[in-house]
Amino acid sequence: MIEAKGVKLGMDMNSKVPVIVLENEGGGKSLLMGIGSFEAQAIASALENIEPPRPSTHDLAQSLIEKLNGKVDRVVISDFMNHTFYARILVRRNVEGAEVDSRPSDAIALALRLKVPIFIDERVLNKLAGGSEPIGDEEAEDFKGRLKELRLEDFTL
Repeated sequence: MIEAKGVKLGMDMNSKVPVIVLENEGGGKSLLMGIGSFEAQAIASALENIEPPRPSTHDLAQSLIEKLNGKVDRVVISDFMNHTFYARILVRRNVEGAEVDSRPSDAIALALRLKVPIFIDERVLNKLAGGSEPIGDEEAEDFKGRLKELRLEDFTL
């Protein structure tokens, strides 16, 4: 498992699709995933610590977990199949644990709210090794420059 130490949002300039970049702990390759605009908005509000006037779905999930005396230990980007990423949310209540299947964007939005670590299974990076999803340091720096110009309003419909 590789811990993602940085989470950034951006926009693919060609397709105009929101993307999320997970930067790994070692500073090597980053993982780039396309996400929906609603998911981008949920992640952006978590990154900016913005509380909506009414609870979002992710706020609701957080409240349910907390009210049931549960704790999210971490989320894991667990697989990549047929051009689709998969994630798991690892929840614990007392000594009993459970893994909950999730879309990566939802797992990340929840992890940011709960301030729990986000991990990438190394098999995901290995599957992508020849593809275009992981980016190297030079591309990451260029992308970071473009990310600095983005505002939360860019994700609002």
